[in-house]
Amino acid sequence: MRCPFCSHEDSQVKDSRPTDDGAAIRRRRQCEGCGARFTTFERIQLRELTVVKSENKREPFERAKLERSIQIACRKRPIDPVRVERLVTGIQRQIETSGESEISTAAIGQLVMEGLKALDSVAYIRFASVYKDFREAKDFEEFAGTIAEAGKQ
Repeated sequence: MRCPFCSHEDSQVKDSRPTDDGAAIRRRRQCEGCGARFTTFERIQLRELTVVKSENKREPFERAKLERSIQIACRKRPIDPVRVERLVTGIQRQIETSGESEISTAAIGQLVMEGLKALDSVAYIRFASVYKDFREAKDFEEFAGTIAEAGKQ
């Protein structure tokens, strides 16, 4: 593992432990060059995934992008970060176990929408506003109305 501070090639693992959800291993490392300490995470990757974007543009799946978009939707909400991490891991597992090596951005967006709907209604509306490309306040009102109606049933 290359040191993020001095780019030295070698580091020693000082401590390893599973993360809270057990989906990754957290490792504390120390650079043999400069002595700096840093943390790495090791995750299972079942297969190489490709995301099919608009106009058939393809790029590798990046968990960090998925995590970032969900965290933005959940910003300033009373949501435990562990629950957000579980949601991201669950979506990634669904994608990996689907049997497909390519997945569309629309399919990923739908999985995120379903997960956020169960997690927090405000985060769900925030994500939907970008995903569904709301243009004016009326779009928010209509979408929030469908959520309110669904909650009454």
